[in-house]
Amino acid sequence: MSEKLGFDHVTKVFEGSGSEPDYVAFDDITLEAAPSEFLAIVGPSGCGKSTLLRLAAGLILPTRGQVVLGHKPIDAPPPGVIYLFQQYAKSLFAWRTVIDNVMFPLEGAPRARRAEQRAQCREYLRQVGLAGFEDKYPWQLSGGMQQRVAIARALAANPEVLLLDEPFSAVDALTRMELQTLVLQLWEQRKFTAILVTHDVDEAIFLADRVAVLGARPTSLKEIIDVGLPRPRDQFATREDPRFLKLRHDITASLLARSDGHVASV
Repeated sequence: MSEKLGFDHVTKVFEGSGSEPDYVAFDDITLEAAPSEFLAIVGPSGCGKSTLLRLAAGLILPTRGQVVLGHKPIDAPPPGVIYLFQQYAKSLFAWRTVIDNVMFPLEGAPRARRAEQRAQCREYLRQVGLAGFEDKYPWQLSGGMQQRVAIARALAANPEVLLLDEPFSAVDALTRMELQTLVLQLWEQRKFTAILVTHDVDEAIFLADRVAVLGARPTSLKEIIDVGLPRPRDQFATREDPRFLKLRHDITASLLARSDGHVASV
């Protein structure tokens, strides 16, 4: 069963060096993703979205407050939390075949189970549309196919929480839609908790149960918007729903609204 993941009054300050002042990534963020929820986080560039995911992955520690998985504070990379990087090609091992890349999270398991696990990884590759590519190398695949390998490897790790850091930003528009649909299908099957960081408002609405909107620096949580669109979702029918268009308007307006009540120029 998946766990809830929460940010409890979290502040992150990066210390300056020399004449450089300290940099406050965000201040006093409280936010929670419920078990099996799909939560999206949007905000302007530089507001600390990816820093939140790095905190959730235990890669860095908060300056104040705490990040909690279930009832346990995260102070190191926790088991069951998988980070799907934006630069997916860099996370794959060029010298390993596709199947061996997917097998990587299982290398600590007993060798007696290796054949069973390899068969399971072949099934994960089938689920992401890469049956027949098991013996290829990452450099022989397109960008979209490499990202599918990264998704299959995340599945092999059996995540309770999947952190997605703009995972589709480096592929073309059609591949992006295909990968969005794939991740939704896998999430619906596996029911892990998912937290997505994205610049794409449409992507956030299409995938998420709720969308958390962050403001520009000094970064704070401006609001959380319930999506409320029915599932399963369809790339055409969902995006043409009048409720989708209103959500796009509301979230974009929230992103553009300044703290003084005026709308930022673009």
